[in-house]
Amino acid sequence: MNGPSEPARPFVPPPYPYDRLERLMPVADAFAGGAVDLSIGTPMDPPPASVVEAFSTSGAERGYPPSIGSAVFRGAVSRWIERRFGVEVPIAAIGACIGSKEFVGTLPQWLKLRTPDRDTVLYPATSYPTYEMGAILAGCRPVPVAMRPSGGVDLASIDPADAERALALWVNSPGNPTGGVDDLGAVAAWGRAHGVPVFSDECYVEFTWDGPGRSILEHGLEGVVAVHSLSKRSNLAGGRIGFYAGDPELVHYLQEVRKHVGMMVPGPAQAAGVVALDDDAHVEIQRRRYHHRLEWMAEILGAWTGHQIPLPAGGFYLWFPVTDGWAFAERLATQGGAIVSPGEFYGVGAEDHVRIAVVQPDERIELVAERLGV
Repeated sequence: MNGPSEPARPFVPPPYPYDRLERLMPVADAFAGGAVDLSIGTPMDPPPASVVEAFSTSGAERGYPPSIGSAVFRGAVSRWIERRFGVEVPIAAIGACIGSKEFVGTLPQWLKLRTPDRDTVLYPATSYPTYEMGAILAGCRPVPVAMRPSGGVDLASIDPADAERALALWVNSPGNPTGGVDDLGAVAAWGRAHGVPVFSDECYVEFTWDGPGRSILEHGLEGVVAVHSLSKRSNLAGGRIGFYAGDPELVHYLQEVRKHVGMMVPGPAQAAGVVALDDDAHVEIQRRRYHHRLEWMAEILGAWTGHQIPLPAGGFYLWFPVTDGWAFAERLATQGGAIVSPGEFYGVGAEDHVRIAVVQPDERIELVAERLGV
């Protein structure tokens, strides 16, 4: 930030992390069959046909959809939360968002307006870049929270001075990129003890491998908001269907603010979301796909590198140490025609890691194996 005597400088957006991989694409594309992109967590498998049909048959494209989400959509969310986590959340404490990314990226500015004497956003030190960028775009202080070896946040490491200034604490469980699962009960208790709202990004909760997925909502609604997306759960990243649920007062505030800037999930997308949320069978199919691919890709890379590749506790990313993340990405593009993400994208200190998203169909993963000769 500028010092008191320094002239104000215009904000210059940094390069978007994944755009920096474009230089590797021609290298990988040179292989027969082209590049196998394992860098971004973009689902490649099809959503259920019934969900696709709902996009085109709802008739909801004619009018403006409710910004907070239709009562039918929020009812489907409420049913899913109760079915999945055993928690009753009234639809008044649920709001729709245009996928989860825009919610993450815009939240700090709404919270800063609500609590102008605070200016800090706490977030996991190794994490999805938008937690930090959302704070920066709102003119707030992004403060990373150290990670425990298991991948969750180390609450004891938070400086009391930062806690006093905090607008929010973000947690992500299962985490991107680490796959770690947080102690959400402890996180909720910390937030209440310090008067800091906790926002729990749970978009990978359906893909938890060490026991059932958990929600912060299981520890009460006071002071917490869970954020979910159908992008990963139902292979609907292009539909931009998400929701947030939790503390009634905080959810109501966000609903009202977001109305004024036209934050609206398209009506056909909300209709499709209802069908997707009411169907658990397709999620179980996708779970089996991702778990198989995680094991398979770990086996492929283990044979290629000569090192055991650890499996995550949750999510569909392999996250493991290497000598240098960029060097590994370049080597894999050159020898296997695959594009992966250097750990540098996910925080300072993660330069010696790499993230691999097992989102490609099996035949594309087999292509990588053949190229690497394993």
